[in-house]
Amino acid sequence: MTTTNGTAQVTLPADDQILISREFAAPRALVWRAITEPALVRRWWAGLRGQVDSAEIDLRVGGRWRYVMTANGGFEVAFHGEYREISEPERLVSTEAYEGVPDPDGNASLNTVTLVEKDGRTFMEVLCVHKSKENRDMVIASGMEGGMQESYDALEQVAASLA
Repeated sequence: MTTTNGTAQVTLPADDQILISREFAAPRALVWRAITEPALVRRWWAGLRGQVDSAEIDLRVGGRWRYVMTANGGFEVAFHGEYREISEPERLVSTEAYEGVPDPDGNASLNTVTLVEKDGRTFMEVLCVHKSKENRDMVIASGMEGGMQESYDALEQVAASLA
């Protein structure tokens, strides 16, 4: 299968939004597993930027998730959120709060992941709606795109390895 390393596209459809689009060389059911099973998330979420220490997932509406990594510089990076909608294997809606800012939950984004399969490949869109343009712009300025590209390359490898 042809892999798609580094091919996630980032667009800004509105002042408070980031839209990420990417194709994966793996069926949708396997991409779904890779983004919802803690043992699999631990294998891809940090990309090349560190080691995942914890991936907790309570996959139900109202359930919470939390990922923690030790970055290559030795510092901890943690995100958490709450699941708002789950339609396996095509749609996952949750909040995402970065624990390294004041009032993480008050500054959380609402992320909608949509997975569509065509010819054994998965097309993923992630729409991130932020509280404000300023919050969105801080996320973009944080270098999120480089880390996201690495994470999604690793996600593709993990999903494809499940076949």
